[in-house]
Amino acid sequence: MEKRKRVLPDWIKKDFNHNRTVLNLKKDLTTNSLHTVCEEARCPNLSECFKKRTTTFMILGTNCTRNCSFCSVNHGAPSVIDKDEPAKIANMVKDLNLKHVVITSVTRDDLLDGGAQHFVDVINSIREKNSSTIEVLTPDFKGVSSSRALVSSAKPDIYNHNIETVKELYPSVRFGASYEGSLNFLNSIKDDDPSIITKTGIMVGLGETEDQLKYMLEDVVNSRVDIFTCGQYLRPTKNNAKVIEYKDEEWFEKFKIMAESFGIKYVYSSPFMRSSYNAGDVLEEIARSRSN
Repeated sequence: MEKRKRVLPDWIKKDFNHNRTVLNLKKDLTTNSLHTVCEEARCPNLSECFKKRTTTFMILGTNCTRNCSFCSVNHGAPSVIDKDEPAKIANMVKDLNLKHVVITSVTRDDLLDGGAQHFVDVINSIREKNSSTIEVLTPDFKGVSSSRALVSSAKPDIYNHNIETVKELYPSVRFGASYEGSLNFLNSIKDDDPSIITKTGIMVGLGETEDQLKYMLEDVVNSRVDIFTCGQYLRPTKNNAKVIEYKDEEWFEKFKIMAESFGIKYVYSSPFMRSSYNAGDVLEEIARSRSN
């Protein structure tokens, strides 16, 4: 019997057309041997963000030392670190005139510091040539507190570490990582530097229950997280975890209200929400609210 392709709900469909701006940005990134999580993780917002000439730089190569079932980033033997990468990114940030820069990476369990020093080098290089605000989205550094603290010492404006899903789904979705470890990671950033804005996020549609989400939100609040993002999980390839459920827009609105009721001040919840989506606008909103 012929297999029928699963049809996406209307609210999940999005324009993926690439105009000249998108193609030129792709070319510039390739020319400079730079990578983006937008491309590597097959983000549905790529075309929209690239048209605005915004992107999330992915450092430390394109091969991850872990293999989470939701993620389409390559896994395998890690790449040799490009020592020129910090300068290349700083120059690209200047060329694009970015007001807000997001830096993420593959997980590098092969490195003693997990790549923390490279994050710091990138932050410092950007600041030497630009006045941009900087957001980092880091892995858990295998729970090594000195690596987390090293990145905190560089004073990124936003420090993001995603918990990705509820505790109960970690064995099947995020094996190799620790739910409690990620919560402790987030909480400890505030110990490193209380002025750093912290951020985390999840994907839904992997089989989580409402009760599990409530327990997770309570844990996030106790970890002193400032910003929380929630978006629909979309299966990037047939080799990744299957979508169990597509949540509609009304569900995301209700989840936002629920998360805010738990005490999270800045909640961004929609089907296409991703941790770096409109990140600069989020920071501007926080700045306005704090000045009032």
